[in-house]
Amino acid sequence: MSLITTVLFLALLFLGFPVGYALILGSFAGVFGAGNVPITVVLLKLFQPTQSFPLLAIPFFVLSGALMMSGKLGQQLIGFAAHAVGRFRGGLGQANVLSSAMFGGVSGSAVADASAVGGVMIPWMRREGYPPALAAAITASSSVIAVLIPPSIPLILFATVSNASIAQLFVAGVLPGLMLTGGLMLACYVVARRRGLPFAASQGGLRALGKAAVVALPALLMPAIIIGLLRFGIATPTEVSVIAVAYALLVRLTLYRDLTVNSLLATIVVTASTTGIVMLVIMASSVVGWVLTVENIPGLLADFAMQTLQSPVLIILGMNVFLLVIGMFIDLPAAILLVGPLMLGLAEAVGMDPIQLGVLMVVNLAIGLFTPPVGTTLFIASAISKQRIGQVVAELWPFYLIAFTVLALVSYVPATIIRLS
Repeated sequence: MSLITTVLFLALLFLGFPVGYALILGSFAGVFGAGNVPITVVLLKLFQPTQSFPLLAIPFFVLSGALMMSGKLGQQLIGFAAHAVGRFRGGLGQANVLSSAMFGGVSGSAVADASAVGGVMIPWMRREGYPPALAAAITASSSVIAVLIPPSIPLILFATVSNASIAQLFVAGVLPGLMLTGGLMLACYVVARRRGLPFAASQGGLRALGKAAVVALPALLMPAIIIGLLRFGIATPTEVSVIAVAYALLVRLTLYRDLTVNSLLATIVVTASTTGIVMLVIMASSVVGWVLTVENIPGLLADFAMQTLQSPVLIILGMNVFLLVIGMFIDLPAAILLVGPLMLGLAEAVGMDPIQLGVLMVVNLAIGLFTPPVGTTLFIASAISKQRIGQVVAELWPFYLIAFTVLALVSYVPATIIRLS
C-alpha cells in the first residue's frame, strides 16, 4: 500500500496537484491496490480528524490573528519596532526582524507576516538606501519566526500527529523563536556595518518610544496572555483560542475603533478559507498515516537508521537533512502532517521526546519557507521587492547561518527546549 501511495503522491505533486488532493488520491489508490481493506475503514480514517476538539483551536487562532492584523495595529507594531531599534546600525533591518517577531505573536502565520511586514518595510528600507534584494532577504528569513512563537499553527498540527501537549509545544517554541529573533537582528547589524549601510532617520527619543509602546501594547500582550493562561492551567488551548478572538474583538472595538462590518466579514472569509485548506490536508494525512502505521513503516525506518547510522548524533543529523529537503518542496503544514509519524519513530529510537522533536521539525521546515525552489516567504518577499529569486538568495547566506545555528542548538542542546513543570 505504502509504495503505491508514495509513488502516486509524488507523481501528482510533480503534475502540480494541490498537496491535499495528491495525498487523498495517493492514499486511496494504495488502499484499493491492496484489495483487502473495506472502504468504510478508509472513510472513517478520512473524517476522524475532523472530530478533534483540540483542532478547534486552529480556526479561532487564525481568526484572532486576522482580526488583530487587519486594522491599525499592524502599523503600530512596525512603528514601535522602528522606534525601538531604528536608530542603530542596520536599524531598519532589525526593525523588520522585530516586527516579524511581534506579528508572529499575534498571527502565527509566516505567510501573513511576510506579506504584512514586507509590504511596509521593504519599500521603506529601499528609500533609506538598503539594496532591495537585501531588504527582501531580511523579510523572507525573519517572517518564519511566526511559526515558533505562540500561537503557532504548525505546532498545533504537530500536536495532532504526536498526541503531544499543545501547551508544552507553545512554551517550547518561545526560546528558539527569541534566539532566531536575536540572531537575525545581530546579522542585520553585522551586514549593515560591513557594507556601510546608512542609519535610519531619527524616530524620536524616549518619549516617542514610550508612546509607541503604549499604542502597540495590546498586540504585545497577546502571546503573554496565551502563555499565561496555559502555564497556570486556567484554560485549555482551544479555550485560549476563543479567548484570543474575544480579546481581539475587544481591542478593535474599544481601543482602535476601526472594526467595520466589511472588515469583519473579510476576516471571516480568510479564516474559513485557511481552515478549509488545513483541514483537507489533515484529513488526507490521516489516511496516509494509517497506511504507514499498518505496514509499520516508522518502525522499519527507525530500525534501518539505527543499524546504518548507529550513532544518535548521526541519526539526528540525518533527520535534519531529510526535513530540510522536504521543506524545500512541500509547504510546512503538509510536511508536518506527512512526515511527522515517520520522525516520531526515529526520535524515540534516539531518546528524543516529542516536544523537542516538534520544535526541531518546525525549525527545519521553516527554513524551507525561505529556501528555493518552493520557498513561500521567499517568493512573497521577492515579489514585493521586484527582485529575482536568485538576487534575494545571494543575500540570504548570513541569515541561513543564524537559522542553522538555532537548528543545531535545538537538535543537540535539550536545554533550549523549555518545558512546563
